[in-house]
Amino acid sequence: MYPKSLETLIECFKILPGVGTKSAQRYALLMLEKSDEEIQMFAQALIDAKNNIKPCKICGNYTEGDICDICSDDTRDSSTICVVQSFKDVIAMEKTQEYHGRYHVLNGVISSVKGIMPQDLNIDGLLKRLDGIKEIIIATSPTLEGETTAMYLANILKDKNVKVTRIAHGLQMGSHVDYVDELSLIKAMENRKEM
Repeated sequence: MYPKSLETLIECFKILPGVGTKSAQRYALLMLEKSDEEIQMFAQALIDAKNNIKPCKICGNYTEGDICDICSDDTRDSSTICVVQSFKDVIAMEKTQEYHGRYHVLNGVISSVKGIMPQDLNIDGLLKRLDGIKEIIIATSPTLEGETTAMYLANILKDKNVKVTRIAHGLQMGSHVDYVDELSLIKAMENRKEM
């Protein structure tokens, strides 16, 4: 139906989450209407992001340098670490403007179904950061995998002389932190409990 190069472009847009065939067709056709300069800028932005963005050496958050802006910010509370599943969760938590500590990004959650085990996550990096830490806030999503990961972390941290709390379940089971509104996240942080 479409020329081969257009079909390839449509298939590329379909790899994005939530983009079905019709949306992918719309995006691809829209791109054909853009100027060469706009297309070059778009393509270069993708290449630059892929080549320049990497995990922070301390927390695993995305950064263009070796250390992210949050880890290098001396005004943040360095005695508290909020453990999240992904970079998207850091963004969601930062939107609340209520949390002023540090983060640790796990890069996923334990899922035996998907073959993701504790050694596949950034847990060793967290254990290396415990010196001077008073509280670890576990902010994984309240899904089966998120709860499994939270319980695993609480278990390995119980003898580490650090308070371990879990964000409150003002979040619905099955929801994802990065999709929750700011007010719900604020309430969840305020009502966290020790594990």
